Amino acid sequence: MKPSRAIYIHGFGSSPRSGKAQYLQKQLAQVGIPIAVPDLNQGDFTHLTLTRQIQRVAEVLTPEPTVLIGSSFGGLTAVFVAEQHPQVSHLVLLAPAFRMAEYWLQRLTPEQLEQWRTQGTIPVYHYGEGKELPLHYGFLPDLQTYDESHLQRPVPTLIVHGRQDDVVPLAVSEDYARTRAWVTLVPVDDDHTLHRSLDLIWQQMVTFLGL
Repeated sequence: MKPSRAIYIHGFGSSPRSGKAQYLQKQLAQVGIPIAVPDLNQGDFTHLTLTRQIQRVAEVLTPEPTVLIGSSFGGLTAVFVAEQHPQVSHLVLLAPAFRMAEYWLQRLTPEQLEQWRTQGTIPVYHYGEGKELPLHYGFLPDLQTYDESHLQRPVPTLIVHGRQDDVVPLAVSEDYARTRAWVTLVPVDDDHTLHRSLDLIWQQMVTFLGL
């Protein structure tokens, strides 16, 4: 059964104006599937957390069968939403940011982490705004409360992930798919943006969703 509607969940430091969001809005409109693209920045990127994103997506869910399309951090958000909401019938994850807490801990030195904790915020580049914005330290401890090993609801899932992804390694999606028979992983020759793979992503979605 194909979903009746879609929700696109943009990535960290992105916005509903992203290239992938606009492309998929256009493609889904052509096959008659309405799509919501909530702004997960909510006018306050500084206090962004995974918990807040999950709550925001849950607010725009309706009872109809829904596919969640999540990009990077949006992909991580999507799997936790799907775990709790049975109307999520399918997941399409684009370079999902599994193990994101590990990424932050590896990216920053102990001194930088302590500075982030004591000063309250660190500057991060926001691609949607085209400039650096402060991110509150609360983002990290919130992220650390989520255990991906608990994600066991068998939601049919398509993952497209680039072999040249230097932000979220392909290996994290391989590990996620290895223990979940309901997950189909499609590696592609692309980087984290997946901008070169948009047509391939759509072709995969057409088959996967029965459009």
